[in-house]
Amino acid sequence: MANPTVAIVGRPNVGKSTIFNRLVGDRISIVEDTPGVTRDRIYSSAEWLGRHFNLIDTGGIDLSDQPFSVQITEQAEIAIDEADVIVFLASAVEGVTDEDEQVAKILYRADKPVLLAVNKADNPEQRQQIYDFYTLGFGDPYPISGAHGTGLGDLLDAVVKEFPTDAANDEDDSIRFSLIGRPNVGKSSIVNALLGEDRVIVSDVSGTTRDAVNTKFTDPDGDEFTMVDTAGLRKRGKVYENTERYSVMRAMSAIDKSDVVLVVLNAEEGIREQDKHVAGYAHEAGRAIIIVVNKWDTLTKDDYTMANFEAEIRDQFQYLDYAPIVYVSAKTHQRLDKLPALIKQVNENHRKRIKSSTLNDVITDAIATTPTPTQNGRRLRVYYVTQVAIQPPTFVFFVNDPELMHFSYQRFLENQIRKAFDFTGTPIHLIPRQRK
Repeated sequence: MANPTVAIVGRPNVGKSTIFNRLVGDRISIVEDTPGVTRDRIYSSAEWLGRHFNLIDTGGIDLSDQPFSVQITEQAEIAIDEADVIVFLASAVEGVTDEDEQVAKILYRADKPVLLAVNKADNPEQRQQIYDFYTLGFGDPYPISGAHGTGLGDLLDAVVKEFPTDAANDEDDSIRFSLIGRPNVGKSSIVNALLGEDRVIVSDVSGTTRDAVNTKFTDPDGDEFTMVDTAGLRKRGKVYENTERYSVMRAMSAIDKSDVVLVVLNAEEGIREQDKHVAGYAHEAGRAIIIVVNKWDTLTKDDYTMANFEAEIRDQFQYLDYAPIVYVSAKTHQRLDKLPALIKQVNENHRKRIKSSTLNDVITDAIATTPTPTQNGRRLRVYYVTQVAIQPPTFVFFVNDPELMHFSYQRFLENQIRKAFDFTGTPIHLIPRQRK
């Protein structure tokens, strides 16, 4: 199930970026007293009481003729369209303004849950002034302080209650996979080749695909898939057009909703720095991953071409050492018939569960051959291991002190688990936890 999305909107300089940074726990958005500093939408992940969600910080909605005001307003409206819940932020210092009322009129048309939060309510006198905000027509306003963090708990409690249940998505038993990559690596051509029809527009012009296109199909074995072709992801500094900014979020949303992600590379152009950024999105999301090298037919090959290309991939994508590699050509259909079976395999591995007794036998044997490390005379002791989640498979190690679990030894234990069980295509997470 995809994480819900929350957008923070409001007029300029009410503290949206301050609230955003406090909720995500990092100084991602620039905070400055000058209105209009945040021009593009900023995305990150947040969590409240175990509920994870995507958070969008938007440029202030400004209907004046100031520079960038039109673009900022367009970006905010796009975020409103993508959001499941909207936090309408105002300021207790200035009170209700004409700009607040203009923003309210935009939100009336959104047909989304809207929660009104009044920022900068830092003292009792300012909190008393929030009653004026009932005139905006969004029910009880929530007094908060981005500077001090007060009131945010009550606001987040209300936000979480508005999250959609996404029941319709639960009924879909098909394997969802998306294709991601730089512009013009051939994602749309692969989609068309798999379907046997021109489902999406194909062009040599980078950025032809602006939206994420969902398509269902059935393989020869009768297994159903939902395929999502996404717009090419560029570096943030190279995202110029509003429509292309919109497509980046749709691509991120597609990753969030996918079971399997196909990271598409261009064999003709080789590996670029942006390829690693694109793959990092899927890896950080914990999705099963297959590396697909497209346009393989364009290379002049010898006996070492594939081995050399794989060595380059493994060197440049060291964090994706679990991901299988397929060399294909959308033009000639070379090896495309292997993709459905491989997608099913890595999807099964992504959902795999291991019995605790079997898992503990593997870890006991691993520790017997390579004893646990010591630090300042104290030795790490592993008492018990159990799997607590799938997608990705997640294992909790109950130990005497998590600080003694050195990264290198954790990596060793992960490798032992991978040797014992087939987790091809999926990341696995190991969490050391102190036994109480």
